Amino acid sequence: MPVTPLKLATGVLALGVALGLMHVACVIGFHVPFDPNEGWSAAFADLATRTGSPYPPPRSYLINNYPPLSFYLVGGVARLTGDAIVAGRAVALLAFFAVVAAIEGAARRMGCGRIEAAFAALLFAAQLMLTTDYVGMDDPQLLGHAVAMGGLLIALREPRTPRDMVFAAALFVVAFFVKHNLVVLPAAVALWLFLADRRLAVTFAASGTVFLLVGLGLFETVFGLSLMSQVNSARVFAWSHLWDGLAGWLRWGALPLAGAATLFAMARHEREAMFCVIYAAVAMAAGAFFFGGAGVDANAMFDADIALALSTGVLLNRLGPGLLRGAAALLLLVPPAIGLADLDADWRSGDYWWHPMAEERQQAAATIAAIRAAPGPVLCDMLSLCIWAGKPAEVDTFNMGQAFLTGRRSDTLLAAAIAEHHYALIEMEADTPPLSPRIRNALAEHYRIVRRNSDRVLYAPR
Repeated sequence: MPVTPLKLATGVLALGVALGLMHVACVIGFHVPFDPNEGWSAAFADLATRTGSPYPPPRSYLINNYPPLSFYLVGGVARLTGDAIVAGRAVALLAFFAVVAAIEGAARRMGCGRIEAAFAALLFAAQLMLTTDYVGMDDPQLLGHAVAMGGLLIALREPRTPRDMVFAAALFVVAFFVKHNLVVLPAAVALWLFLADRRLAVTFAASGTVFLLVGLGLFETVFGLSLMSQVNSARVFAWSHLWDGLAGWLRWGALPLAGAATLFAMARHEREAMFCVIYAAVAMAAGAFFFGGAGVDANAMFDADIALALSTGVLLNRLGPGLLRGAAALLLLVPPAIGLADLDADWRSGDYWWHPMAEERQQAAATIAAIRAAPGPVLCDMLSLCIWAGKPAEVDTFNMGQAFLTGRRSDTLLAAAIAEHHYALIEMEADTPPLSPRIRNALAEHYRIVRRNSDRVLYAPR
C-alpha cells in the first residue's frame, strides 16, 4: 500500500506525540512544580479527603472557586499513591488519552476514515503537548473535557434518540461539576440540534436544565454554599489579557481555523460540517472572553482546539483522495513545527531525554528541604513545595491577590501576620510581586532573603 501524504503527515504526528509522552512518563513522578495549579488542586483534594468537603471556611486565605468532583477523585487516588499531586498528574494524563481517543471516535462518527480521524486526534494531542503544560499536570481541565466528550459521542450516535439526548445532557452536567468553564460543548450541541432536529433539541435542553438544577441544589444542600457564588471569585478583567492570549493562540490556531472556514464554504449544508463550524465559533467566542480574566491560561481555548481538530478531520474527508487532501495535511504540520521551535526546553539535547529536569529537581529538592526544616507555618506561593515538604497550605496567593485588587478582601490581617513573623518562611516566585503593596512593604520590612535561585526566593524573619 503506497504511503500517501496524509499517512506520512499522520506518522510524523504520531512519532512526535509518542516521544512527548515518553518524556511526560519520565517526569510525572518528579517533585518539581509544573504549574501553580498543581499545589492548589492538591490542597483541596487533601481537604476533601480529610474533612469531606473541599471548601475552606469563608474567611480562610484559601479560596476554592472550582466545582467539587475532581477533588474527590484525585483525593481517592492519592490514598493509593500517597501523593496528591502525582495522583492528579496521573488522572490528568489518563484524561488526556481519553480526550484524544474521543476526538478520534467523534471524527469517525462524522464520516471520517481511520487515517483522517487519527490525524485529527493527533493534531490536538501535538498542540497540547507543544503549547501547554496540561498533559500530565495536576489540573481538572482535561478530566472535565474527557467526561464532556463522552456526552458528544452519545449525541453523535446514529440514529439519535431522545434517550441518547438525556444521557448526553447528564454527562455534560457532570463535566460542569468537574470544571465550571465546560459550557461551550453543550451549548454548541444544543444549537446544532435546534437547527437539525428541534424535538431532540428540546429534550436535550430540558434534560440538561433539570440535571443542572438538581446538581446545584445538591451542592447547596451538601456544602451549605451556592456553587455560582463560589465560582464567581474575584478576578481582574483586562482587554490586554484578551488580546495577548488570543494572539498567542492564533499562532497555532490560524491554519486550522482557515481549514474550518474552508469546510464551512464547502459543506455547510452537511450536518457534521455544520456542527464543527458551530462548535468552533462558540468555542472561540467563549475562549476569547475567558482570556480577558487575570490568570487564565491556554485551557481557555481547549474547546476551540477540539473543535478545530474535528473540523480538520472532516475537511480532509470531504476533500477526498488526491493531491489537495495531501497538501492540506502537510500544510497542517506547520503549526506543530512552530510549536516545536518555540518549545522552552532544549529537546535537542541529550540531557532532556537521559537526565530530564535535572537542574529543576536539584533546586526544588533544596527548597523543599528548607521548607520542611522551618520550625513553624510556611507561606508558599508555589503551594506544591509546601505540600511536598509536609506543610499545610496557608495562602492561595493568586486568588487572594485578586481579592485584594478588587476590594473584596482586605490585606490588613495578612500584612499584620507577616509583620508579627507568623510565618517561619515565605516562598515567593522570583518574577512575581507578592500580593499587594502593603504586603510587599511588610515583607521588605520584617523579612530578609535567605535563599534565591532563578525561579523563587525564600524569606525568613529578620
